[in-house]
Amino acid sequence: MTIPEFQAHKQTGKKLVVVTAYDALFAKIVEQAGIEVILVGDSLGVLVQGEKNTLSVTMRDMRYHTRLVAKATEGALIIADMPFLSYQASNEEAIRNAGRLLRAGATAVKMEGGGPIVERVQAVTQMGIPVMGHLGMTPQSVNQFGGYKVQGKSPHQAETLLAEAKALEQTGACSLVLEAIPLDVARTITQTVAIPTIGIGAGPHCDGQVLVLYDLLGLFDEFVPKFVKPYAHLKTDALQALRQYKEDVEGLAFPSDKESYH
Repeated sequence: MTIPEFQAHKQTGKKLVVVTAYDALFAKIVEQAGIEVILVGDSLGVLVQGEKNTLSVTMRDMRYHTRLVAKATEGALIIADMPFLSYQASNEEAIRNAGRLLRAGATAVKMEGGGPIVERVQAVTQMGIPVMGHLGMTPQSVNQFGGYKVQGKSPHQAETLLAEAKALEQTGACSLVLEAIPLDVARTITQTVAIPTIGIGAGPHCDGQVLVLYDLLGLFDEFVPKFVKPYAHLKTDALQALRQYKEDVEGLAFPSDKESYH
């Protein structure tokens, strides 16, 4: 999957399917399932590192996990999140850090927000680095929003989101993530901009969808947003397997002669 192929889905109408991955094993499984776009999300701060939000994730973290995913995949388009404070300070820092993620194996980077971030996106795209925008509920602004809340519910907020989407398109952004916004607002944005929109909690009218892998597989159940549909319940399976293993070891059922060398 290349950036032009990714963008061509907008014209063909074929939905884009995006999933997060943070390590080699899961990246291989995702690609083997036929999913061609992998987002190395800063959500790893919560899911892998056990933090309360994504704000503590560093460039070093993102480069490390991007490298793991890139090494394990063959043809997937890899998009890496630019972590908090890796691009906000200046255009120069944004360009430098985006380049570091490409060196780690990413094909494109993702930057959250509109407003002043539009200038950052333009600076990076002008250097030939593909950028995916991100509007709506942007997790790096969780403190400003007062929590993980739906955005764009008022007419004024909806108009702002549409204006920011147009502005990001003008910068040369290759696509937009629309997170936790009303479906009619997402539909308007999708119909207005010429670049693909990837929804997460933004309804069915976007050009594609993205879900966090651990949510999709039912591994993370501490907080399950309304927009998540678990397609498996691997945490339940894992608990059952681990408890059975514990019981077998304590009951002398494992290892048996079958699992022993002679």
